[in-house]
Amino acid sequence: MDGGVLHQATADGVIEIVEISLKFFPDLLWYMYNNRSILHCAIENRREKLFNLMIDLMAQNTFAASKLDEVSNNILHLAAKLAPSPQLNAVSGSALQMQRELQWFKEVEKMVNTGFKLGRNSLGRTPRELFTESHKDLLEKGEKWMKDTSNSCMVVSTLIATVVFAAAFTVPGGNINDKGIPIFLKKNSFMVFAVSDALALFSSTASLLMFLSILTSRYAEEDFLVSLPRKLVLGLASLFVAIATMMIAFGAAFSIVIGERYDWVYIPVIVLACIPVSLFAILQLPLFWKIAISTYGPGVFRRRRSKVKHKSA
Repeated sequence: MDGGVLHQATADGVIEIVEISLKFFPDLLWYMYNNRSILHCAIENRREKLFNLMIDLMAQNTFAASKLDEVSNNILHLAAKLAPSPQLNAVSGSALQMQRELQWFKEVEKMVNTGFKLGRNSLGRTPRELFTESHKDLLEKGEKWMKDTSNSCMVVSTLIATVVFAAAFTVPGGNINDKGIPIFLKKNSFMVFAVSDALALFSSTASLLMFLSILTSRYAEEDFLVSLPRKLVLGLASLFVAIATMMIAFGAAFSIVIGERYDWVYIPVIVLACIPVSLFAILQLPLFWKIAISTYGPGVFRRRRSKVKHKSA
């Protein structure tokens, strides 16, 4: 089989061709085309499935991993380059793109020894220096994306905190004048109002602090790996809780005031209160899910038992 075809299949991410080729022609694992093995192609083109396949064959892959290309780039140099546009744009958001690039660099870094980490290519750059240079624009875009997202969410958190804080001192139905005790204190709906209002205040404040910490971060490269995504996940989760509990508090207060005359009023109130909560979940849940999975999930570098079984001689 032509090794160039195999390298092209690796660059295009056609894992079936690579698996079948290595099954019947295992020596292609060491084949160098333009001074690059299929491992080099998988890393440079960010083909995680093929990269995982190479890791499964790591015992046989030491030679291929140690080779340098035509400009003395080792595999860590290739991981330090900016990903091709199709693979980069497959991840939404500049901050998440930066996180994925860091994950690739860290994963390949585990494979190499200190010599590779400090090795310089023909342009005199170490892998870390090349990563910083090639991801400079993406780092700036990621910082802007994080700040814009945090600013928008901070406005909502501030509004919720202001509203629920004021509601705590203007309880529905008012107070007994001489004692200051709420008139409807003994009603179950009032306890629902009090608890949900307090939860809304605490969660909106927590959300506000999370987004504030994002705005005041240093925005170093390493921060995009775990620190900033974790803060964003916590901030979005707290904001969702704040919106949900605020609507519960409103529904409880509304039923207290109107329920004496219309005992069925809680039904439409509950339905209407679910609308903004559902809208927030529909609009923000995909972003929240992607960030959470990318930060806390198993990631794209999953070890799997290789399907490749070399044909016996």
